[in-house]
This record gives sequence, C-alpha cells and structure tokens, in this order.
Amino acid sequence: MIAIRPLASFDPSSFQAIASGYRTQEVFRVSHFEERERISFNLTLETLPESGVFQFSYDAGELARYATLVPDTYCLGAYDDALLVGVALAEAQAWNRTLQVWEFHVAEAYRGQGIGRRLMERLAGLAAPAGLRALICETQNTNVPAIRFYRAVGFRLEGVDISYYSNEDMMPGRTVAVFMKRRL
Repeated sequence: MIAIRPLASFDPSSFQAIASGYRTQEVFRVSHFEERERISFNLTLETLPESGVFQFSYDAGELARYATLVPDTYCLGAYDDALLVGVALAEAQAWNRTLQVWEFHVAEAYRGQGIGRRLMERLAGLAAPAGLRALICETQNTNVPAIRFYRAVGFRLEGVDISYYSNEDMMPGRTVAVFMKRRL
C-alpha cells in the first residue's frame, strides 16, 4: 500500500531517481500572433514522428534550494514501504495566496496507479484550509503527459511564456513554458 506523508528530509539522490524526465509521442506546438488589435497564443497537439525523450537535470543550487523547503507542510512523499516513489515540493506564496508546486513527480514504474492524483489532492486539501486560493505549476509544451495529468486533476492552462527558458524557446526543437492553475 502506498502511503502519502510529509517529507522529513530531502535526499537529492532519491529525488533525482524519481524526477528523471519523461517520454512522449506528442507535443503542443505553440504559435504566437501579434497584430495591432489582436494578440493570441495557440497550442495545437501534434504527433511526433518518433517518441521524444526528455531528461531533467538539476544543478547543485536547485537541489540546495529544494532542501530548504523540507520539512514543510507542502512537501510530500509517496512511499512504497520505505521507498520514495512520488514527490511533491510546493511552497505557499503569501503575496498572492497561492501554492507554487515547484516539483511534482511519480517514479515511472508507479505511474497510472493514482499516486499522482492522491499527492495532488493532499496538496489541495492542505492549501484550501490555509486560505490559499489556487495551486500553480509550470511545465513544458513538450510534456503532454504532465499537461494531461494536470488537466485531469482540475488544472487549466492559464499562461504561456515564449522566452522563459531562453530567448530562443520558440525555435524548432526547443521547449516553451506552460503555466497551469487549479483554483480552490
């Protein structure tokens, strides 16, 4: 039985084993149109000719920052006995009363079992009584599995940033930041 409980500490190795990346057969192609009287962004789902594999990498600074978040009410782990199989690292933002979900991952072998849904529901269940109004996360236009998951648990796409990662995010082969929000 998988148990969801607060993270007592942050182990970079365990985290990186879970937060390794994703595989997808699809991407949301982002287009941006800007005219004098109209500005629009469009995301169109496209099938890739072959599966794309995207690897996450974390530098020492990012891992050190995540370590400062733990222990916290909004940092949760999903455990199969003592084995960490899912993680949610989130932080309350007082200025706009939101819960920023910095990292959210389930180990590949454990996906599709409802663990991610349970982690997200626990976050929402902690955030609402604390007076927070929404959960916010950022993902990539190439991470269609994550976008589908977030939408399935109540998130909506509420923003696109075409230069979040670099000034060339709209170039072929690059990724565009997608911001999603679940209102509580």
